[in-house]
Amino acid sequence: MGRFRAKSDYESIRNARISENQARLASLGLQKAISELRLITTPSKSPKRKYIKADCTTLPLRRSNRLKRINPNSSDDSISIRRSLPDNDGHFEEEEKRPANAPLVNVRVCRSNADVSSERRCMSKGRGSVYDPVFGICCHFCRQKKLCGEEDCMRCNNLDTDQPCLGKTDCSVCHSTNGVLCRACLKVRYGEEMDEVRNNKQWKCPHCIEQEGTKPYWICNSSLCLKKRKMVPTGIAIFRAREMGYESVAHLLMDELQRADGR
Repeated sequence: MGRFRAKSDYESIRNARISENQARLASLGLQKAISELRLITTPSKSPKRKYIKADCTTLPLRRSNRLKRINPNSSDDSISIRRSLPDNDGHFEEEEKRPANAPLVNVRVCRSNADVSSERRCMSKGRGSVYDPVFGICCHFCRQKKLCGEEDCMRCNNLDTDQPCLGKTDCSVCHSTNGVLCRACLKVRYGEEMDEVRNNKQWKCPHCIEQEGTKPYWICNSSLCLKKRKMVPTGIAIFRAREMGYESVAHLLMDELQRADGR
């Protein structure tokens, strides 16, 4: 009984002290100040914005600056769109098939010889140094659409679109962009010389060689093709390949794939 009585005495004293403190705060006006501070510090909820679906049918079509400069009613545009026209029987004629290193450029642009002078581009038979979005041909590996530095290349020197680019390869099987390689990438990445490839009318790109299976573990080591295989691109691996005695990055990668398959 004494223990319960002591507890009730403590609670009564505690409740009396709480009531005394509340009365003292009320006399000082602190309760009102506390409530006002709580209203100030409490962040107000921003109203939700109503989602309004945009009507795309009334918006103008987005067009590139090149298409904006072209007048559809004019017949003297610098760049024309090529379409296949039906013959008398209603059949569409197929366009002329051209090699990958000589794509057809249907433009009516006159350029002077000063545009491709030696002051603006490298004549060292490398990748070249002038980017040309019209006459340049993109390399499958470095993806640089530049004019080549071959001395006898009529396409890059004279801008003759009927001639193939001597500084880019062309696969004799697929004739696709996968087989278009510049002189530098062909040597560093695959260990082949442009002059030998140019004289070999039966030259095949790494994609076609892999498809035929005549050279096991020989694959294209471009970043695009390696990513499709879920492999990490090799980057600048020619220095490591040469230190290890390999002719090119492709030979190093072929040996690594063969060792990994034998484990």
